[in-house]
Amino acid sequence: MRRSVSSTLLALLLILALPARAEEAPAPNTSAETPAAPAQDTLRQPLEERSADSAEALERQLPKDEQQMLPAGDNSFLALWKPANAPEAKGMVILIPGADESADWPEVIQPLRSKLPDIGWSSLSLSLPDSPEAPLPEAVLPRAAEPVTVDTADSPVQPPAETAPAEPAAPAPVDPAERVFARIAAGIAFAEQQDAKNIVLLGHGDGAYWAALYLKERKPEQIKQLVTVAAQLPAGQAPALEELIPGLKLATGDFFYKDQAADRSAAVRRLQASKRLDHDSYTQIALKALPGNRPAEQEQLFRRVRGWLEKQP
Repeated sequence: MRRSVSSTLLALLLILALPARAEEAPAPNTSAETPAAPAQDTLRQPLEERSADSAEALERQLPKDEQQMLPAGDNSFLALWKPANAPEAKGMVILIPGADESADWPEVIQPLRSKLPDIGWSSLSLSLPDSPEAPLPEAVLPRAAEPVTVDTADSPVQPPAETAPAEPAAPAPVDPAERVFARIAAGIAFAEQQDAKNIVLLGHGDGAYWAALYLKERKPEQIKQLVTVAAQLPAGQAPALEELIPGLKLATGDFFYKDQAADRSAAVRRLQASKRLDHDSYTQIALKALPGNRPAEQEQLFRRVRGWLEKQP
């Protein structure tokens, strides 16, 4: 009798426990049934160039009457103009800064653009686009993955794998020379609008290369004189400076710093090339670097450039 009562109580407890366990069961995962919305592809906006940031800073800092927005293709760029402090200007010197330098760079560019007007020359300093990056050597260039072939004769047919959507093609790179040339041409057009009798291109560092290459490629009849200061060859560019500068066959003042062995050696190669080409109007002027006295160093450069300009017909 006691065993039957115990069995009855056990059965009754099991019956009462079933609804409670059913309530404790986890709810079905409905997130798996609803597919997640595909992420939208967003195109990356190109970063603004450092040269544009520098130009905006100069617009805030410098007097408005020195600023000129010149057209170059579909865009415009900042140039800094100072008219000659004379009843009649001798001409205009167009200053072309070096790699990643602004139109008011404290070395070479700013001292010359500020002092040239006091000796009767107008000055126009250009803003150049960012310098192009050097191309990677072929040994480290990324290589496309080679296709892998699999023998499927004895293998079951597999369904085609889903391919990811193709990314939008990047815009074709613009030749850096064309961008620089457009700005030099705009500077020359502005000088002509000011009725400049003589137009001189003066390039510093990489700017010397771009000025010389522009003269070689475009051969503007308005330009009869070229000044280069510490000329440098941009990475990945050609031809070499000893081939480019002496081969222009126009009045050229080649200023270099004799204290650095590499610069001095490069200057010697340019001088030797000028002799082989019988370039009589090519002149080299050696400068002394004064790293502890920048004002004196810049004054030395100004006086030497002034002396060269005064000797020109």
